[in-house]
Amino acid sequence: MSTYEIKIILLGCEVKKINFPRLKIGNLTPEFPIIQGGMAIKVSMAELAAAVAEEGGIGLIAATAMTAEELKKEIARAREKTDGIIGVNIMFAASDFLKLIRQSISSGIDLIVSGAGFSRDMFGLGKEAGIPIVPIVSSLKLARISERLGAAALVVEGGDAGGHLGSDEDSSDLLAQIKGGVSIPVITAGNIVTPADVKDAFERGADGVQMGTRFLASRESSIAGYFKGLCVRAESDDAVKIMSSVGMPARAIKTLMVEKILQGEAPQPESCIGCLKRCSKKFCVRSALLAGKAGDPERGLFFTGAGIGKIKEILSVKEIFKRLKEY
Repeated sequence: MSTYEIKIILLGCEVKKINFPRLKIGNLTPEFPIIQGGMAIKVSMAELAAAVAEEGGIGLIAATAMTAEELKKEIARAREKTDGIIGVNIMFAASDFLKLIRQSISSGIDLIVSGAGFSRDMFGLGKEAGIPIVPIVSSLKLARISERLGAAALVVEGGDAGGHLGSDEDSSDLLAQIKGGVSIPVITAGNIVTPADVKDAFERGADGVQMGTRFLASRESSIAGYFKGLCVRAESDDAVKIMSSVGMPARAIKTLMVEKILQGEAPQPESCIGCLKRCSKKFCVRSALLAGKAGDPERGLFFTGAGIGKIKEILSVKEIFKRLKEY
C-alpha cells in the first residue's frame, strides 16, 4: 500500500510520524484518510462536513431525521463551501431511509455511509448511480456480506464509539478480526480522538479512521455552547451506555435525562411522527437529541464516544488537521 509520510525535523534528524495510508473508496481518494463521523440529529451539518472536506478529509452530513428537501438544501450548502469530498450518513432505522438515499443520489452526493441496521437495497441504488456505499458493521460476517453485495469500503465501529452501537467489543479488537477477512478498505471507528489514537489505528492496519467525538467538539459543529462545554468538562467515566428507543444500545454523557432513562423514568412521547421503523416509545430519542443539540440540560440527550475524556478544548477543524499533520 502506498503511503506518504508526515515528517518533522528534530535536532537535525528526520523523524517519521504518522503514516497516512492512501485510502481509496470507489473512485474517491481523499488527501487524508480521515472521515468525520455523521452525527445525528442535525449535529454534523453542511458547515462541519464542508470544513472537513476542505482540509482534505471526508465530511459527512447526518441526514437522519431530515426531510428530503432539508437534505437537498444541506448538500447544496456544503457544495457552496467546498469542492472536497462530501458524503451523507443515514441510519437504516429511519423510516425515510430509502427516500433519503434517493435524495442524496439525486443531489450528487459523493458517497453514502449507513449504520443502525442493514439494507441490501442501498447497494443496488449506489451501483446504479455510481456512488460508493459504505456500511457501518460490527462483525466479520456482516463485513463479508457487505463486500459481496458491493460495498466500496467498511466502517468497522466498536462499542467504544458514540451514539448507537452494534457491538460491545472495542474498535481495536473488531479491526483485528475484520481487517484480514475482506479485501476492501477497512475504516476503524471508536475511541479515536487524539493524533496518537490516529497513529495507533494506522499502525494496527486501518485503511482510514472515522472520528466523531473530536469533530463533535469543534467550532464548526452545530451543537450549542452548553453541549460543547460538557464535552470539555466530561471525564471518560461520564460516557455511559443506555438503551435507546431505537432498540439499540447507545453511549451518551451522564446527565439528568440519562439517569431517567437508566431508571426507566424517562417521559414517554406526547406525540409521535413515526420517524423510526421500530421504536419502543419508552421515550423519544429524536426529541431528546434535538434538546441536547440545543443545550437543554434537563431534557437533552448528549451522545458521545468513550474517548470524551480526551477532549480538553474546542478546536477549529483546521486546527484539528494541523495537529494531525504536525504530530
